[in-house]
Amino acid sequence: MTPRLTDHPTVRAVRARPRPAPARVIDADWLRELCLTAGADDVAFASVDNPDLAGERQHVEAALPGTKSYISLVVRMNRDNVRSVARSVANQEFHRTGELINEAAHRITRALQDAGHRVLNPSATFPMEMDRYPGRIWVVAHKPVAVAAGLGVMGIHRNVIHPKFGNFILLATVLVDAPVSSYGAPLDYSPCLECKLCVAACPVGAIKKDGEFDFVACSVHNYREFMGGFTDWAQTIADSEDATDFRSRVSDSENASMWQSLSFKANYKAAYCLAVCPAGEDVIEPYLDDRRAFMDLVLRPLQQKAETLYVLPNSAAQEHAERRFPHKPIKIVDSGARGRT
Repeated sequence: MTPRLTDHPTVRAVRARPRPAPARVIDADWLRELCLTAGADDVAFASVDNPDLAGERQHVEAALPGTKSYISLVVRMNRDNVRSVARSVANQEFHRTGELINEAAHRITRALQDAGHRVLNPSATFPMEMDRYPGRIWVVAHKPVAVAAGLGVMGIHRNVIHPKFGNFILLATVLVDAPVSSYGAPLDYSPCLECKLCVAACPVGAIKKDGEFDFVACSVHNYREFMGGFTDWAQTIADSEDATDFRSRVSDSENASMWQSLSFKANYKAAYCLAVCPAGEDVIEPYLDDRRAFMDLVLRPLQQKAETLYVLPNSAAQEHAERRFPHKPIKIVDSGARGRT
């Protein structure tokens, strides 16, 4: 170190203060209390060496070289908001809970950083690595981490079901450069009831009774105002001869909804699979008490709602929508992906 640098006030201040070494192993009980105090409703930990997460290792190593542990966070959502036929209410619940879990992850990251660790919290909600699109646009896959840590099991609707809160949760993952004294283990049962209400609720038939999942059908409709759907909307503008032609192709309501998504936050068109799921200790009682009443209260309004369904031409989603929901208008769209219709 040069004499000039040695004499710098910052260097002198740092050299003069105590430099306690960060804990080589983070105490799990201390870390759990930190996470709950920061705003998480539940938390569990997984090792970067967990064989169930082998596919994540290269990605988290690129994001935070030397990652040793995952901190998996859960923040619960308000159920009746998610169940509302008013999409603005449901979407606001997703967005607000997303803000809360990102804030909790930020606080945890700050506390661990102040304790001397290298630590990183990727986006907890919508993935943002768009330079990789249409490939992997997320830093870490929150769902498999949560499952490996023991915070739930994936249901047939491809959402993690927490044993207590059900699927009314959002997930986040914090990466840290130290091992944790105790890691979680996967649940030895699935909270999923196999009631198939998610199958009945999905307006485009993305969830199959046999457990198969049509990701394209789901993304084309539910994520209409995300990525591919936005590209299709932009292509429609480019393909239109003039304003009159464009407005014959896209309604004022659709344009307003796209504007709202761009100016505020994106609108999910459905997520009905979450809304109707009765799994979880805090959720299941009304379903157990009176299944018919539960379906009348939660499932039927979503099935009966008049709303536009977005499907690819000649797809299974189109056939399903026309057969099961003839009262819902259907719009044939493009996926917005190169090489696809």
